[in-house]
Amino acid sequence: MRKNLLIYENLHIPFWLVKDSCWALQIKPLGIAMIFPTLALSLVVVYKTKQNLASCLPNLAITCWILANSIWMCDEFFNLKMRWMSYPAFGIGLLIICWWLIFYFPKMWREG
Repeated sequence: MRKNLLIYENLHIPFWLVKDSCWALQIKPLGIAMIFPTLALSLVVVYKTKQNLASCLPNLAITCWILANSIWMCDEFFNLKMRWMSYPAFGIGLLIICWWLIFYFPKMWREG
């Protein structure tokens, strides 16, 4: 199980980097297309870590970030005037990671 999870965790990173690189380079078709595998892999990681909240919360925060980032990218690509729709996802991701930092990270740090 852990080996499969590691594959998903590591695979979504290059997808995310390609998506953001397409955003920076204004390669719209590929940037939009990369939203789906990036978000899907992120959701798979969240699902596979759901039994362990200490592992799941950072992955959920990352999923929120990818969603918000994707909304922002679409807004910039197509001038949709909907960038504001990314703010709740950024905020929720920030709250989740803060919760994790306060309640889970210290214990993980102490245990090494």
